[in-house]
Amino acid sequence: MSAISVALTGNPNTGKSTIFNELTGARQKIGNWPGVTVDKKVGVIEYKDRKISVVDLPGTYSINARSQEEKIVSDYFNENKPDIVVNIIDASNIARNLFLTVQLMEQNIPLIINLNMMDEAKRHGIKIDEQKLEKMFGMPVTNTVGRSNKSVRTLLDVFTNTRMANYQPSEIFKQHIERINAIKASGEPQEKIDEEIITARYDFIDKVMAEAVTVSAADTTLTDKLDSYLANGVTALIIMVAMFYLLFQIAFEWIGQPLADELGGWFEETLAPAATEAMAEAGVADWMQSLVSDGIIVGVGSVLSFVPLIFTLFLCLSFLDGTGYMARVAFVLDPIMRRVGLTGKSIMPLIMGYGCGVPAIMGARALDTHKDRMISILITPFLTCSAKVPIIALFAAMFFPDNVANVVFAMYIVGLATAIIMAKVLGHTVFQEKQSTFLLELPPYRMPDIKTVLLETWDKGKGYLIKAGTIIFAMSVAIWFLSSFNSDGMTDEMDKSYLASIGSATSVLFAPQGFDTWEAGAAVVTGIMAKEAVVSTIGILYGADEDAVDVDDADSTAEVLNATGMATAFTPLAALAFMVFTQLYSPCVTALGTIKKEAQSWKWMGFAFVYTCAVAWIASLLVYQIGRLLGFE
Repeated sequence: MSAISVALTGNPNTGKSTIFNELTGARQKIGNWPGVTVDKKVGVIEYKDRKISVVDLPGTYSINARSQEEKIVSDYFNENKPDIVVNIIDASNIARNLFLTVQLMEQNIPLIINLNMMDEAKRHGIKIDEQKLEKMFGMPVTNTVGRSNKSVRTLLDVFTNTRMANYQPSEIFKQHIERINAIKASGEPQEKIDEEIITARYDFIDKVMAEAVTVSAADTTLTDKLDSYLANGVTALIIMVAMFYLLFQIAFEWIGQPLADELGGWFEETLAPAATEAMAEAGVADWMQSLVSDGIIVGVGSVLSFVPLIFTLFLCLSFLDGTGYMARVAFVLDPIMRRVGLTGKSIMPLIMGYGCGVPAIMGARALDTHKDRMISILITPFLTCSAKVPIIALFAAMFFPDNVANVVFAMYIVGLATAIIMAKVLGHTVFQEKQSTFLLELPPYRMPDIKTVLLETWDKGKGYLIKAGTIIFAMSVAIWFLSSFNSDGMTDEMDKSYLASIGSATSVLFAPQGFDTWEAGAAVVTGIMAKEAVVSTIGILYGADEDAVDVDDADSTAEVLNATGMATAFTPLAALAFMVFTQLYSPCVTALGTIKKEAQSWKWMGFAFVYTCAVAWIASLLVYQIGRLLGFE
């Protein structure tokens, strides 16, 4: 069976990924391009007597190698010679899409020009003469409707029948190349040369449009009508807030979180005890029972319990993206985000950060530049994820009972303000690249292709399991060991464990903040494992029964801890400083592991840990010391 290699390229939002999914279905592998976090999708299919390998290149508007996506596409064609390159064009936006086509052909890359979304082009009053288009370029032209199986089979027939060697650039395109070569040899300044080359490309595109494309007057489309509300003015912002409120209700209240709670309870209350009982009956050593049940099952289970939440969130976001709405969100918020050195696309990871830092960090891969990705990743930990809320609510209920709502709101503001400030600081220090140009295609509104939505959800959810699971397993064992052993061996008393010793050593760092007890230090350490552990650790270490500590009920937990004397271990000002520190310091281990995988560097994971802890330490110090100067201690 002979093999054919195919590369799919095109602008964003041309339906390229839909065609790839229709071609390859579940027969695809997802990885990363070497050295970057942008998805690399490869699928293999068998058709007739051929084995066809298909690569889905990142969507890009050009191959100038400015953005990460542009560089990947440019490098791919410099290093690889696929048998067939399919340039997928949104037929309803043909003029803009042809700019990439011209660039690729200037690089002597033979193409099949595929006109996708022909149904939408017709609705826009656009008629394309494919034979004339083929004559103007000297390359074969096909057409598809992305979700149509018939269209995909037609494309497969082209793959197996077309011989690219039979096609040569047309005479008119050769004249265009002569003009480009003359401009490059003119001796003008490079900026002037670049401008003239762009002008020459659009002049050629204008000739193509005049010869092969007819545009008739079309009625106002549904997209135009919807955009008057969804992409313009204050109304767009109000609708956007309502849309994301609904999304978070689905993910964190109605479906995702309840399923996550059930799964987490199953790991902790069913699987772990069953494993302990089975091992006890088999005569397994106590330390091994504890390692498997308390360390591995409960620890790794705490990560796996997030799976329903992650999948629900990604499903909702993939569905919204498929409708075309997410492009409007980026468009509406771009002017606001630019004030902190980012672009409108950055808002999506940050919004997800209020639910869970892990999908927020993973979501940064959708951003266009390395600078935007890294700044988004590094400021996400400052936001108030759902795991931080129990800490804030508990301390607010215990030390500020008359102002609980105000204190909780203030912590949200602290996190957001810190993220904004650090985005500015990082953009002027660590990442000093020029702010990226924000190019955004607003696709027409459409019903999402369910197959594509489900595949994207699976790919992203699977990535969470793989990327978070490897790190969390090791850390679960480490935390279990620290809390279960001391120099004399295994112990049931956590206050005599290595963890308690580490807590004592750590607490010295917080003397200037007023919370220098070993219990507080230990809570900070366990909070690195999972922020939810801060509340349960404090409850256990201050003598409350573990079953009495309910991280979801701050009022009842505050009453229990009040009875243990915890209220005397913190002053209100020290409690406020502790809240600020836990709001801002290190991401949890799962998020740290995700940072390592997304940034593809232990260095950046270490940097995220150190700099967030440093910012948290300074902020909590200022809160406590300024509070003392103002007489609040």
